[in-house]
Amino acid sequence: MKPNALISVYDKTGIVEFARELVALGWNIISSGGTAKVLREADIEVRDVAELVGGGAILGHRVVTLSREVHAGLLARYNVPEDVTEMEKLGIPYLDLVCVDLYPLEVEIAKPNATRDSVIEKTDIGGPTMLSSAAKGRRIVICDSVDRSRVVSWLELRKPNEADFITELCAKADGMVAGYRLASARCHSQGAIDGMVGTRVAACKYGENAWQTPAGLYSTGSSDPLALDKFELVQGVPLSYVNWCDVDRMLLTMTHALAATATNSGSIPCFAVGVKHGNPCGCALGESCYIPGSIKATYAQTLRKMVTGDLRAIFGGFVMTNFPLDEASAETLLTHAMPKGQRRLLDGIVAPEFTDGAKEMLKRKGDKCRLLANPALTEISDLSLDRATRLRYVRGGFLSQPNYTFVPRINSLTKLGDWNCDKADDVLLAWAIGSTSNSNTVTLVKDRMLIGNGVGQQDRVGAAKLALQRAHDAEHDVHGAVAYSDSFFPFPDGPKILAEAGVKLIMASSGSVKDKEVQAACAKHGVTFLLVPDSEGRGFFGH
Repeated sequence: MKPNALISVYDKTGIVEFARELVALGWNIISSGGTAKVLREADIEVRDVAELVGGGAILGHRVVTLSREVHAGLLARYNVPEDVTEMEKLGIPYLDLVCVDLYPLEVEIAKPNATRDSVIEKTDIGGPTMLSSAAKGRRIVICDSVDRSRVVSWLELRKPNEADFITELCAKADGMVAGYRLASARCHSQGAIDGMVGTRVAACKYGENAWQTPAGLYSTGSSDPLALDKFELVQGVPLSYVNWCDVDRMLLTMTHALAATATNSGSIPCFAVGVKHGNPCGCALGESCYIPGSIKATYAQTLRKMVTGDLRAIFGGFVMTNFPLDEASAETLLTHAMPKGQRRLLDGIVAPEFTDGAKEMLKRKGDKCRLLANPALTEISDLSLDRATRLRYVRGGFLSQPNYTFVPRINSLTKLGDWNCDKADDVLLAWAIGSTSNSNTVTLVKDRMLIGNGVGQQDRVGAAKLALQRAHDAEHDVHGAVAYSDSFFPFPDGPKILAEAGVKLIMASSGSVKDKEVQAACAKHGVTFLLVPDSEGRGFFGH
């Protein structure tokens, strides 16, 4: 007896070819509605679902496959004699394969003009229900078009490792249904119900510590070209949990920096950032990526500035650029400002692409330098900020907040003192670094490069002192530098310390009861003070 496949898909792309392959393998095809029409027009013999359920679609096509016959065909057990006998008595065939996709609910939800009624109309009921029944019935269940060719190949090989393969497909179907139902609940509850469903796309040897196992990177299926699952490991051992955290943080810093420059000047400069334990220890803006001429010289200059931000901290760090890396770039990363004959060790590098020569040069013993590529890094603009809701686990639940999407506009900031427009890029870079570093943070930038990042301090004076210490340790001249504080200074002592070290411009928020005293201290030392209200522009991150 031929096995039966029920096919019902919203997106008809490739479905004719898949059905033909099943027919060639000896399968019967059962379908209805638009899918059946497409298959028949391709001269594929199709049995209508109506023959099983005693009638066609009803209630404006709201009810098609929601019938006891369909779900009996999916849930009846093959190895239970009572089920086999009852199915024969009822004349209901077993359904051995289900290929279903779902109405694009999240697309509808995301529309600016979406309404409760429009979302309800795009909410699939039959599809998720069939997937759930097929998963419980241990059928061959296909909810993702990428699995069609896998299933055909598996059938052609006579079902190797059948139990494991079926389990994988069923789990995927359950996960898709869970995500679909969650999207509906989130929408209709207006956020009172929330959560996350993901699929593991990369396993990690362990988490932050060796005893934290298992660990891995999960994808929510986002279409975002900068989602971490879109980055390809082109060389080196798999990334660790900490590595993935570093990639995410570098991406946050890069998108903020480039969004700021694009918003304020309309340009997208070359950009490079290096992090250690998530916080930038080297960061630099080069010239515009789109200015013709000696662009490779700009790449090299940007990389030199980035690595010399903190030569001590960048050793063993992770680097990201928005420009491709060739042999000359690799040479700069490995040897610039290093003692003759020594190479800088890096844990990983992320770039749009790498030449073969660069890959060879960047290899480390044991393949410990991971190279990740994503061409979308060249397309980062003011539209690239991550706007998805951020969730964070806490004991017994999770916290939720909107993402980090504030971008300052220099022209709208309150300026106290002499304003030099030439400092705009330094201000924006300092802001991007400081607002994506663990609070409390004070960040120092000079000549479009990071020279000191004082992160994770309990008080703002401590953050200022740490930023200055790191700059001095790296032998940078602080005179004329720009400082950014991720919140207001509660007392004049922080700005006083920065001013006495040679800082000439400070960006911070306002909101302290001692704002006037802080501003007076800046004026006394000849420091320009750029202000944004704390309620609008505070840059806390990573608590």
